[in-house]
Amino acid sequence: MSSHTPYYALDSTPRIIEKARERTIWPGLFGVELSPEVAIQDTGDPPQSTSYAKDRDDAWQAHSAYMSYEEHHVHAVPCQHARTASQNLQGPKPSMITSFHVMTRWSIALILSLLVVLIPLTGQAQTPAPSADAQNDAETPAYPPRLDDLSIGLAEFRLRLLPLTVDELIPLAEAWRDNAKDATQAVVEQLVQIRDEGAEATEEQKQARSALVDQRKAVFDRYSAVVSSLEAKGGDPALVAQLRTYKSAITVEEKANLTATEIMNDLLDWIVSTDGGIQVALRIAVIIGAFLGLLIVARIARGWARRIFGRIPNLSKLLHGFLAMLVYWLTIAIGLMIVLAALGVNITPLFALVGGASFIIAFAMQDTLGNLAAGLMIMINRPFDEGDYVTIGGKGGTVRKVSVVSTTIATPDNQVIIIPNSKVWGDVITNVTASDTRRVDMVFGIGYEDSIEKAQEVLESVVSEHPRILSDPEPLIRVNELGESSVNFIVRPWVRAEDYWEVYWDLTAKVKEVFDANGLTIPFPQTEMRIKGDATGNMASTLPR
Repeated sequence: MSSHTPYYALDSTPRIIEKARERTIWPGLFGVELSPEVAIQDTGDPPQSTSYAKDRDDAWQAHSAYMSYEEHHVHAVPCQHARTASQNLQGPKPSMITSFHVMTRWSIALILSLLVVLIPLTGQAQTPAPSADAQNDAETPAYPPRLDDLSIGLAEFRLRLLPLTVDELIPLAEAWRDNAKDATQAVVEQLVQIRDEGAEATEEQKQARSALVDQRKAVFDRYSAVVSSLEAKGGDPALVAQLRTYKSAITVEEKANLTATEIMNDLLDWIVSTDGGIQVALRIAVIIGAFLGLLIVARIARGWARRIFGRIPNLSKLLHGFLAMLVYWLTIAIGLMIVLAALGVNITPLFALVGGASFIIAFAMQDTLGNLAAGLMIMINRPFDEGDYVTIGGKGGTVRKVSVVSTTIATPDNQVIIIPNSKVWGDVITNVTASDTRRVDMVFGIGYEDSIEKAQEVLESVVSEHPRILSDPEPLIRVNELGESSVNFIVRPWVRAEDYWEVYWDLTAKVKEVFDANGLTIPFPQTEMRIKGDATGNMASTLPR
């Protein structure tokens, strides 16, 4: 290297270097780490043992760094090399342009550093992600282990499905669908082999097919359990329908492709199978037995309900009987649902069926529902009760029974009349026996020539002597009307409601006897016809009719 090229060596003093290591290391120029104690020498060829700077600006910056560090941190005699270098520096201090060049170099270094960091990240972002199939192959199943194993019993399998979520049930359903596919494939292969053999097919081959069918049934049972759990927990209805369609399609298409002999053999195998006909027969027997037992339990519950409701004051007999009947049917309904659920029958679709049918039934039976509502209003408001004598819609009789749709009354001549509750509640109701006492209204007439005082005494005597007539309220006996043929008395004694007709009939007979005994007449209607005269002027007599 030529000697006229100015190189500025960056020398160091060991003592100051030691001090610098205890504090901070300043970044150097051109990748050379410069300590704040660097000294600057104006030399020709750069020595091999020291770092060096290439121009005056770099050297001046190093010198300034050293002087700043010495002033604030190092309390020692300045390095001789640094003093000499400071004196030997030629030219003025760096100008604004020189500072701009330094800042430009630092900016370029910063940009390059950011590029070094960002380029690998960009390359990583542009790297294509692994395919979905590769991820699925690498991942473990999303559901707990062994749930796709046929060795787990069906009851235990259903229990293990309880905590699973929809995200776990979907791959599990697909796994069992694959199991069902493999099981169906095995059944089909065995059936093809039997058909190829024809009449030479052995019994062992047929039994092997039956065993494969039973194994597939076990797979289908678990497959259906997973699909039902997926539906109950809010799975996609379209996916649930697709999974169920797969099973039903296999069953329907397989039956459609079987011969009559094969269908008969499958039916016989199903009848004698513990998982087929025998199990269905046992379930039917359990349901029938449970229903009979529930009838007994419901009757006992109804008896308890009647005793409990009978202790409630001011509860009508109608509402009492309705509540007891409601307890009876609720006991049967709830008991049947419990029995069906215990047998593994999914009762959730029953509620949906009842809900859909209720709308249709309500629309088709509007009048009946109106009677039902009217019956409930009668039971709640109690305008009458069983045993009351009422007049409804012009029909009078004793109330025998009130159901939720109709009211049954019996007339005095023992005719039974059934009136819809809507007509009962929508018409005028007269309850004759609603009160404890009743007034008997009677009218007796005497002739105009008879004594009113004597008739008054006779009537008061007859009324006071009857044992069933109440003294309070006091009976009323007064002359009420001067009729066309008689002077009419009103007789109005008070009696208990149940004695009404007996007192009415007794007084009617007794008054007639007493009037006859005392010379009082009960006139009948009479008409007098008078003829004023004939053509000769003779007067005609009055002829009674």
